[in-house]
Amino acid sequence: METLIMEKNKINELAKKVLDIEANSILKLKNNIGEDFDHAIDIIMNCKGRIIVTGMGKSGHIGRKIAATLTSTGTPSYFLHPAESTHGDSGIITRNDVVIAISNSGETQELLNLLPLIKRFGVPMIGMTGNMSSTLANASDAVLDVSVEREACPLNKAPTASTTATLAMGDALAVCLLENRGFTKEDFLLFHPSGALGKGFTYKVSDLMLTDTDKLPIAKESDSFANTIKLISEKKLGMAMIVNDKGVLTGVLTDGDIRRTLIKYENIRPLLARDVMSENPKRISKTDYGAAALHLMEKYSITTLAVVDENDKPIGVIHIHDLLKAGVA
Repeated sequence: METLIMEKNKINELAKKVLDIEANSILKLKNNIGEDFDHAIDIIMNCKGRIIVTGMGKSGHIGRKIAATLTSTGTPSYFLHPAESTHGDSGIITRNDVVIAISNSGETQELLNLLPLIKRFGVPMIGMTGNMSSTLANASDAVLDVSVEREACPLNKAPTASTTATLAMGDALAVCLLENRGFTKEDFLLFHPSGALGKGFTYKVSDLMLTDTDKLPIAKESDSFANTIKLISEKKLGMAMIVNDKGVLTGVLTDGDIRRTLIKYENIRPLLARDVMSENPKRISKTDYGAAALHLMEKYSITTLAVVDENDKPIGVIHIHDLLKAGVA
């Protein structure tokens, strides 16, 4: 048993060492951000076509992820397998495109086989390599240095820290391009319409809220507490929106407020809605996204929100169940 515990301790220490090596590799990339990175951003921003990302082996897997991230953040990109490129797939490259070529050694033969075509078309190329004196680096218009001191692999052979560093550099590119393009969350969600994330921003509050006037639980501040309870029971939403004489929302009365009031007062008949309501309730506009409504509900542990117009007058109610039915929550 003691031997087994020691082995587990060694495993844990090795795992931590791997994470330290990879984390440090990423942090050291900050020293490599400079003119070439700026030039790479300029090249991509001026691209009239698409970004063609290519890489072999593990670099290829990282390249696919970089291409996917670029595409989802407003920079249309494709992945080209370098081994397939010399068998017809290189036809995907046009003179309006930009190539991002990934190779840790900078000497991957399948990748270098693409160079004549890239140069013949005059296509700008951004190299991502750990060898700044390599053929790839010398052939690139901009070179992103993704070199690492060592791999996390104890043998210093398996691509680990180097692939992590390359992926991080690709993310840095994508985020900077996103900012440069003024890419908004609305733009992002156009490419992510499925799932809770997309639905949360696809649906507006106006799409999901209850607007039927006859079903809205609206009471006046001067209404009796007893009558407001009756209203809540009739409308079956677990709350009432309380308004002043001008129809402006000033409070809400919830099931929780009712319980607290019944505990506090022996005689409830003299009480008015204004005496027991929760003031300054959370509210939302019909033009806000469903995700915003969900955020407020989760943050303040509530299940219902008043929907108000530009004059702060209630025009609807949105319930957590509405969000659940729509797949937002």
